[in-house]
Amino acid sequence: MKKGKFEPSIVAFTCNWCSYGSADLAGISRIQHPPNAKVIRLMCSGRVDPVMVIESFKNGADGVMVTGCHIGDCHYSTGNHRTQVRFEALQKAMKVMGLHPDRLKLLWASASEGQQWADGIIEMTEKLREIGPSPINGGGVAK
Repeated sequence: MKKGKFEPSIVAFTCNWCSYGSADLAGISRIQHPPNAKVIRLMCSGRVDPVMVIESFKNGADGVMVTGCHIGDCHYSTGNHRTQVRFEALQKAMKVMGLHPDRLKLLWASASEGQQWADGIIEMTEKLREIGPSPINGGGVAK
């Protein structure tokens, strides 16, 4: 790895109906936020399997953000409730794996909340810069 400033790599799982729209809105509205997130669009945040999160870390992500519709607004009724339960279980598993719990973030954002998406990426990027590269597979990119 080259010496230089650490730039974290973030995998962002987004719900097709709400949070993908907020990520898109942040982009088309030119809301300033770091380009650290690789967005993966799913039909519902409830489709994010814990294995997908763990594989993201194994494949070099420094952080993972799961985003979806606000509680009560899920297009599939209870998908985001499932997300909440899985997120809490994943946070406990991360401690067992030796990963800082701030490497995993949950964000609820509707399609009209581009600023909320940008703020979430900004906050997570800053936190990951503070924590440093993931201990799994070296993580991050030095620039």
